[in-house]
Amino acid sequence: MILTDTHTHIYYLENEDELQSSIDLCINNGVHRLFLPCVDVASVAMIKRVCAAYPDMCFPMLGLHPCDVKEDYEQQLLDLKLEFDAIKPCAIGEIGIDLYWDKSFIKQQQRAFDLQIEWAKATNLPINIHCRDAFEAVFEILDGHKGDGLRGVFHCFTGSLPQAQRAINLGLYIGIGGVVTYKNAGLDKVVAQLSLENLVLETDAPYLSPVPYRGKPNQSAYIVQVAQKIADLKQLSIEEVAEITTLNSRKVFGV
Repeated sequence: MILTDTHTHIYYLENEDELQSSIDLCINNGVHRLFLPCVDVASVAMIKRVCAAYPDMCFPMLGLHPCDVKEDYEQQLLDLKLEFDAIKPCAIGEIGIDLYWDKSFIKQQQRAFDLQIEWAKATNLPINIHCRDAFEAVFEILDGHKGDGLRGVFHCFTGSLPQAQRAINLGLYIGIGGVVTYKNAGLDKVVAQLSLENLVLETDAPYLSPVPYRGKPNQSAYIVQVAQKIADLKQLSIEEVAEITTLNSRKVFGV
């Protein structure tokens, strides 16, 4: 069984022993593919370190997280572009709009999102979308890029069935993480109505740990709990869920 975590910040583990333990736990649980989203210029070096240490297992992205979009976002984007050849990203991300923490830079977030989608299309790469309290704002920009090479993953999806279908119609896969295991989140009802061919798995480690680890730091190995929950919802084996979602990850990321 090969499970794929399409979104993990495992590079936050700066202690080499902790990182190795996390990797070992992944391997012991059948998690053999990890995709590492970039959040800012400072995270590039951390991502490069982990991907160099585990090149057959860890794959980098490059992008500016919306919460890190400030007045100087244009310079940050220029600095990130300088890293493109060195990091060889498999996607542009994580990018998007976040109106949960701070609405002060919404115009800059919108512009940075739009520019990074253009960058992804110009480099023939998928995008990895962060959206929090911002579905309509995100869809407004995505609609402007409909077709014309737009593809990617709607990371940490927590929306409704119509919103999921809207994302799928735009050529995006739906990233499902630990929230699907939360009793009152309602995401399980949405996932139950979606085709497995439109889903990829993720953890967003160290955030959003699935049950029974909720409240503790998340690990990529805990994607097993996400896969099992989806298997239960679909009345499939976890091996089938792993096979199809890993195939989906290969389709979208090209590795």
